[in-house]
Amino acid sequence: MPRLTDARKELRRTQIAEAAVRCFGRNGLDRTSIADIIAESGLSAGSIYAHYRNKADLVQAAARDVLAERAEVLGALAASDTPPGPDELLARLIAAIDPAEARVGVQTWGEATTNPAVRDIVVDMTDRMRAMVRDCVSAWLVKVEHHEPDEARENAAPIAHRVMALYQAELLYHALRSPTEETAS
Repeated sequence: MPRLTDARKELRRTQIAEAAVRCFGRNGLDRTSIADIIAESGLSAGSIYAHYRNKADLVQAAARDVLAERAEVLGALAASDTPPGPDELLARLIAAIDPAEARVGVQTWGEATTNPAVRDIVVDMTDRMRAMVRDCVSAWLVKVEHHEPDEARENAAPIAHRVMALYQAELLYHALRSPTEETAS
């Protein structure tokens, strides 16, 4: 069997993680089996297990993928000449919410209350996202509001905390909407 290139391996990992997110969003974390992910991805069990040890690995990969997407957006916003203020930043984050990903996120939060491994993933991802939001708010305070960098970083922390809380509330709202409500809006 020919060996996969690194690029092909990453593409395959992404294909599997995206199939897992669709299954988790549709069936829930507990009711999704590896067999469901195999069927959804169109790949073999061997291919799935060559890239992921178990469902927990897939949950972690999905969380990392979503965070990487948000990191790219937040990094670009923070680097711009006029970074958005907290309200606009929150609006942009909300506009990028995918309902299926929101459902998986909320399910993961629930699982985190009883599963220490999932809790570690959720806490790490939330902390990293909050740090990226803080960096973006700090850039706005420096570039637009003309604060000193040290003062901006200090003032950005509580603002980032509130932006994240509102963002998480919106994730819950989107996760609870029915598929009919999603298409109607």
